[in-house]
Amino acid sequence: MVQVMEREQPSQSADAHGGLMDAIYRYQRHFYDATRKYFLLGRDRLIADLDAGQGMTVLEAACGTGRNLIVAARRYPKARFYGFDISTEMLKQACRNVDKAGLSGRIVLAQADATVFDPQALFGVGAFDRIFLSYAVSMIPPWRAAIEEAVRHLTPGGALHVVDFGQQDHLPGWFRAGLIAWLAKFHVEPRADLEPVLEAAAREAGASLAFDSLYRDYARYGVIRR
Repeated sequence: MVQVMEREQPSQSADAHGGLMDAIYRYQRHFYDATRKYFLLGRDRLIADLDAGQGMTVLEAACGTGRNLIVAARRYPKARFYGFDISTEMLKQACRNVDKAGLSGRIVLAQADATVFDPQALFGVGAFDRIFLSYAVSMIPPWRAAIEEAVRHLTPGGALHVVDFGQQDHLPGWFRAGLIAWLAKFHVEPRADLEPVLEAAAREAGASLAFDSLYRDYARYGVIRR
């Protein structure tokens, strides 16, 4: 069985957000991966860019069903993987998926809030060589805090990878309007100012930022390197 570490003491706002996520994904978690693979574009590019070698520590904040952690753990067999999510329902599914994949010895899961977490308390790890957020900032109300918190827990030379919805600037207007309306039903809000927020976080940490618009701005992808 996969090991799930104890949750840190939540704030009232974190509890409310966790409850909302549980309500949304209580049933969706069973078919989430089968449907999301068609429109969460850029996730596999992010995983390919992690370049996680021998003994490196990799964290996915807001790991959802564990899909990305499983793909990454298979790609980088010599790295150590950790993940957390605020939703108990998503963690249930992540545990099942990790067990089914036979990776319970290499992936440790916990319940925590991406905007404030203590990796030492959660995992016994002081900092991470790689941290990634995949289609998560669009669902975290205080998402800027999640980025700042992730950067704070990088090792020297570590990198934060973030991929999420773009603004569809080079796609038809009807497509953008339909996508935004559909995402809103699930409390998903693409972050138009993702790049300047990442720039500010990189500058504050004395780090560099590489930023890309993908698939005609369907998605945006940023990497902060310390």
